This record gives sequence, C-alpha cells and structure tokens, in this order.
Amino acid sequence: MIISKMAIPRRTVLRGLGAALALPLLDSMVPALSAFARTDASRPRRFSVIYAAHGVAPGYWVPKAVGAEYELTLPLQPLAAFRDRIAVVSGLDNDVALQRPGDPRGGHGRMAPAFMCGVHARPTQGADFAAGTSVDQVAAAHIGKETQLPSLQLSLDPVEFSGSCDSGYSCVYTNTLCWRGPTMPLPMEENPRAAFELLFGDTGTTDSATRAKRLREKRSILDSVLGKAHALSNSVGAADRVRFDGYLESIRDVERRLETAEAQSARQLPVVQQPASVPATFVEYAKLMMDLQVLAYQADLTRVSTFMLAKELSGRSYPEVGVSEGHHGLSHHGDSPEKIALLAKVNAHHTSMLAYFLEKLQATADGDGSLLDHTLLLYGSGHGDPNKHDPKELPIIVVGSDQLKGGQHYRFPHAQLAHLHVSLLGTLGMPVEKFGDVTGRLPLEPLSV
Repeated sequence: MIISKMAIPRRTVLRGLGAALALPLLDSMVPALSAFARTDASRPRRFSVIYAAHGVAPGYWVPKAVGAEYELTLPLQPLAAFRDRIAVVSGLDNDVALQRPGDPRGGHGRMAPAFMCGVHARPTQGADFAAGTSVDQVAAAHIGKETQLPSLQLSLDPVEFSGSCDSGYSCVYTNTLCWRGPTMPLPMEENPRAAFELLFGDTGTTDSATRAKRLREKRSILDSVLGKAHALSNSVGAADRVRFDGYLESIRDVERRLETAEAQSARQLPVVQQPASVPATFVEYAKLMMDLQVLAYQADLTRVSTFMLAKELSGRSYPEVGVSEGHHGLSHHGDSPEKIALLAKVNAHHTSMLAYFLEKLQATADGDGSLLDHTLLLYGSGHGDPNKHDPKELPIIVVGSDQLKGGQHYRFPHAQLAHLHVSLLGTLGMPVEKFGDVTGRLPLEPLSV
C-alpha cells in the first residue's frame, strides 16, 4: 500500500447542481499514521437480505448429501462459481407463520413478516397491523449508525403489478419486508430512478414535477460534478485512482441504463401506467436494482440492504426461461410434475440473479479484498412447498457467516429460522440471544438425517 500524506475526510461528497456524489471508501481516507494499522478484517461489515416469494419446487432444491460433497441441484446450479462461498441450509422451519385458530386461510400475508421478524403477524385488513422488528432493522440499529442511510429497502414490481393483497390481511404484509418496530413498516422502493436519486440526488424534494424538470435538463449526476471528480482523482494515489475511476464508470453505466429504460417506456403504451424508469425485462430490472445496492455499499452510503426479488402473490411470468404461467398460480402446482418442473426453472432463474449480485460484490474492491469478503448475505423464502402454504423446510442460502462456512450443505431438522437470525446477528457483532419468539443460535454442530 502506498501511503499518501493526503487524508480525505470519510464523509466527503462532491456537490454539483442537484447532485451530491458520495465517494467510495479510499485508502486516502485513512490518515497516514494509522494506515498501516488498518487490516482487511476491520472493514465495515454489511448485511444483505434477498427474498424470493412462493417457496421452491418440492424435490428439486435440497441436495441429497450433507456436508462438502453435496451435488448442486437444478435451482442451485447457477451458483456453481460460488460454491465455496455459499452455505446451503436445509431443515429450517418457521412455525410462527403457521395458520392459527381464527386466522384467514390465505397464507401469503403471514410469510414475509414471519420470515423477517420471527413473529406471527396480526390478521387484519385495517390499520391495526402488527408484526415485529425485522432482522435487517435490528442489524441497521447496530451497523447503520455511521452511514447516510441506516438501511436501504428495494423491491421489484410496483404495488399495482404485484398481485392482490392476501385475503384477511393488510396489503402492508405483502408489500414490505422491513419493520422498524411492530407497527412501523418501512416502504420499499421499486422505481430504480427514485432509488438512484435517493442515493445520489440532492434536489431536496421528491416532487415529481421537480424531478421531471431535472430530467428534461439532461443534467446527470456525474456531469454536474465532473470537474471536481477529475481534480480529486488526480490528487490521490494510483490504487485509489483506479478504484475511484471504476466507481465513476459504474455510476455512469447505471445512468445510461436508466435513460434507456425511460426512453423505452416513453415509446410503449402499457395498459396501466408503469413507473417511467422500470426496465422492460425482469433480468434488466433485477440487475439494475442490484447494481444500485452495490454502489450504495461501495460508497458506504449504507451497510444494510433488503431486496424483495419476488413479492408474495406476484403474478409475474418468466417467458425468458420458458415459463408463461404467472408465478403465484404456478406455485399452487397441485402436485403436477409439469408445474413443479416449471417452478424449479423459476427458482433457478432467481438464483441466477443472486449469482449476478455475488459476481458484482466480488468484482468490487474493498480494502485488501472485495465487497463480497465483507458482506453477510441471507437468501430465502417464507414458504417451503408453496402449494400447501407451508413454512417448513425453508430454502435458505447464507454467504459470509462466521458459523456456517461456505462449500457446505448444512441440515438442521426442525430448527427454527429465528435461530439462524440469532446466529447471523452474532456474526455482525451483536450478542443477541433471542429473536422474535425464539431463543438461542443454531447448534454449533449441524445435525443430519
């Protein structure tokens, strides 16, 4: 490492007209006297949750072998390049999502809040909804204090495209994963342009007319700060210059894709009005939202992100992988082998998006390693077999845990998902012993059957 006498304040931003560009974490932000003391292990830890609704195809997800010699099943094959980094976890149940006496029959309203909060959501269609504090917000209270945004909440599909609300349950239960407290659900942003401006814009307003005026002026985030950016790039060391220039190019790439999406939507005549900057395909949409999360981590704007890759009750189809039936309808497969096989294709399509996110994290430098080296990630669904609205045998993948090492298939028969949440919070440096209705971590030695 080259030590420069220049020390840039950590919270430095480059300001321009309607923009405030946060900087990536650079070596120059560490004072020269302390630079040698910094270790890769001292980099900020980050926590990501990715949720994919409607469970998995029974018989397709869980590997037969436990341990390191397991074979990647069809839905896990897109993750082959990261086999040594991922821990496949099976056997976990989430009993707080089970139907209780007096509950409505619909199971989707219970699944997401139970997955994230470890509690049984109050059945209601009114404003008296109640869940708990979600695991991402518990983490944000601990590791999000030093960042501009304590946490980032993103989702695919606007509310009007995500399917109807579950019978007997408030729409809030299917439209968010994140709860700051039992009665404090947090909105999830599904418009990539709005998410981009949340991270990098500085208009001081969310008024649509103001934002539209700025778009008409064709003034990009980078164009408004370009001179200052070049001046800063020329004043830091070679390693920082490479890192900073790559960061700027990533922002420029996201801007280009937003502009393309906006131009495409202007030419289309949708049946219902879509947000102006939502890309035309699921893959483009998911990748754009994932890239925004990477940029937010790279600039240390937040250390906690939650991403709803597929909402409960989503009727999205996936013709790009040969699935024309809506996801929700397909999940109620009725034990049809043909429908189960199609659902497995959807599951594999979703894990291919997880693979893309891991690739981006791995390709982004962070200290002496990468963002992937310093990110704890949980991927999963609130259903096991969705045909039964069954919160048993949940499909879970973990990356970056101190307890669950990569390259392994762990099986914990009948342990609760909340036990995993306690373990993950421990990895983030939080010595909690209870989450939701459950006390204790996963057993140190995984069980197998």
